[in-house]
Amino acid sequence: MTISAEPIGRVTGIGGIFFKSKAPKALMAWYRDVLGIKVEVWGGVVLPYDAPEHPPVLTLNVFKEGSNYMEPSKREFMLNFAVDDLDAFVDRLKVKGVAILKRDDTDAIGKFAWIVDPDGTKIELWEPKAETASK
Repeated sequence: MTISAEPIGRVTGIGGIFFKSKAPKALMAWYRDVLGIKVEVWGGVVLPYDAPEHPPVLTLNVFKEGSNYMEPSKREFMLNFAVDDLDAFVDRLKVKGVAILKRDDTDAIGKFAWIVDPDGTKIELWEPKAETASK
């Protein structure tokens, strides 16, 4: 008898991230114009998992209620975008007038920077270490 490690009918990954905004078109324009994310004609974004230098996984984690990790945002979620070159990305953000809340280049899994979008959502930018991105 063979026992399958993973049964059929399982979750294979996150298929999307959806949230509300008072000005969704303006917010998506900010993501396009400031972060350089391609917005499709239907108004959303498609981010491929197999992009060069992109980590092969997507992380899902829950923080304890009352955690200050997402501050100064009052939202109940935070976005994390993997980037290929954090220094270049941060330089581009500064030119566009985006304040960098904090920067950490000492983490064992890569470099991080944090910003806030126009709706007040905290965004974590992550440049994975080379060995993390290629696994």
